[in-house]
Amino acid sequence: MAQAKIQAKAGDGHNGGRFCRSMSMAARSSHLLEVLDDLEIRVQTLRDSASALELEKETLLEMIHNVKNSQDMRNISDGEREELTLTAERLMGRTVTVEVSVETIRNPQQTLSLQQATSIIDEILKKVMDNLEGGKKLLMSLYASCISDVPSVPIDQKFQSVIIGCALEDQKKIKRRLENLIRNIDNSEKSITLLEIQKQKAVPLQNNKI
Repeated sequence: MAQAKIQAKAGDGHNGGRFCRSMSMAARSSHLLEVLDDLEIRVQTLRDSASALELEKETLLEMIHNVKNSQDMRNISDGEREELTLTAERLMGRTVTVEVSVETIRNPQQTLSLQQATSIIDEILKKVMDNLEGGKKLLMSLYASCISDVPSVPIDQKFQSVIIGCALEDQKKIKRRLENLIRNIDNSEKSITLLEIQKQKAVPLQNNKI
């Protein structure tokens, strides 16, 4: 009888030991899961911060370019224009030295969709120089395909189907690229219009001088 009790206690101790070890493993697993959850948040924060820096770099380069090619630059003396142009080029040179890269994880289909979307945009850009207004309309049609709001211009159905196949981060970048391109064309149109106005004003002055 005594021997049976001893064996029972030994058995309980053995089972109890396994139970304690199981609880310990579960606790470790839970702790590791919490650590990985926290790290996942930090990784996403890192990617978001890097993406914000990418956007800031693009914005700065665009702003410097716009200043350098603005109408105000044309309405100052040659000496002042040269000095300000050198400053703008220096700032642009410093900006491009900042390297920020956030790689997007894509499957083969998403990679193919990105290549197709890029190719469509590049083909339109080749036409912009020959037809600024026509190129702008095509770009606006592509941009309308990227937004969820009701577009003010017809959307490009083919481009929309391609965009849907892209990774979410690529969709955002393509949309941002189209916004920048349209804005640059708008600025170019303003410069051309101002230049035409100046030419029209110069004609009567030349006639009067004659």
